[in-house]
Amino acid sequence: MDIKPRCHEKIVQLINKGIDLPNPLTLDIGEEVNIDQISARNVRIYPGCRIYGEHTVISSGARIGYEGPVTIENCQIGQDVELKGGYFSKSVFLDKSNMGLGAHVREGSILEEEASGAHCVGLKQTILFPFVTLGSLINFCDCLMAGGTNRQNHSEVGSSYIHFNFTPDGDKTTPSLIGDVPRGVMLNQPPIFLGGQGGIIGPLRMGFGNVVAAGSVLKADYPEDNKLIVEKTHPGGIKNYLPASYPNLLRIIENNVLYLANLSALEEWYIHVRKLFLDGLEFGPLIHAGLLDKLSLAKKERLKRLEAMAKRASLSGPPQSERTARLKKEFGSKINEIQGLFRADATTDSRVRTLKEEFLAELNRITQGGPGSYVETIQGLPTDVSSKGTRWLECVVAYYCQMVSTAMPGLQLFQK
Repeated sequence: MDIKPRCHEKIVQLINKGIDLPNPLTLDIGEEVNIDQISARNVRIYPGCRIYGEHTVISSGARIGYEGPVTIENCQIGQDVELKGGYFSKSVFLDKSNMGLGAHVREGSILEEEASGAHCVGLKQTILFPFVTLGSLINFCDCLMAGGTNRQNHSEVGSSYIHFNFTPDGDKTTPSLIGDVPRGVMLNQPPIFLGGQGGIIGPLRMGFGNVVAAGSVLKADYPEDNKLIVEKTHPGGIKNYLPASYPNLLRIIENNVLYLANLSALEEWYIHVRKLFLDGLEFGPLIHAGLLDKLSLAKKERLKRLEAMAKRASLSGPPQSERTARLKKEFGSKINEIQGLFRADATTDSRVRTLKEEFLAELNRITQGGPGSYVETIQGLPTDVSSKGTRWLECVVAYYCQMVSTAMPGLQLFQK
């Protein structure tokens, strides 16, 4: 009787490359998987794993499925990554990032260097900057988190934390910016601590260095840095519920625009800085393409959710103030224009272009002997150089916010 698995030839190719497969007959590999995109150096795939997708990349030193079966679908996996158990789809995992048993990481997620999650963590459209650490039993979809300077001084999310990303009205215009891109990418900001058994009701903005007490559910923005935050619980009671009223519509739109502008700044960083460090690595160009693809997915998701809310808000809801009614109407009429603005190139702005060129000139001077390690290089940038990089990316954020504010005067973003 023939007991060869349907993917027998693929398995043989992996073994011939030197991939460590303790029990190869338990492995399932899709016909579309390109074996040439799996490194021959020090990769171990444990029993019961499934690997699918023509865009899947597995770099050297990866460990897949040590704590339980793993399913990988079109993910780009960097060096020394550990995916210990769970489902991983259309996401990027940069060097030494890791996820524990029961992970559920879906499309549009990026874990940068040494970012991690313990067991039973759910992510989707989530971006974690280097060293960010998630505890266990966490749902952390639709947010970006930065902060921290190294493995010992990192932003952390306590166990049993939830990012609430779906409203009773069916909206997902709820992305939260925990830290920000222009300062966060420099790896020189104080960490953020979100205490366990708490949550964030998105969309929300938070500054660096903040410490949130365990059990707090955050409902407001905390853009200042270095605060201790203790939230009260909701008072008990029963009130009339008015669907689609959107009393905080202005804040929701502004936080979404700021989130999109930060994604655009991160895209600029990936194009002009990340590429320098990835080009010389095994599968580096494929991983770089994966990063840009995930940012594209993230921007499309946010714009799609904004459009859905604009239509819902303009067509329904109880009586409201004249200001809210006017904002709903303006938002509904301008949403297509706003979507188009985020396809614009920020480098058409002379200040953005000048700041970018100044920072990149300094970076090229520092790395002229070879780019070396991304994390070590960015950590080692002189303060005046990292400040130039932050000003460049802040100018990118301001560029998009100013354009949206011009198109929709009812907003207050960056209006002088």
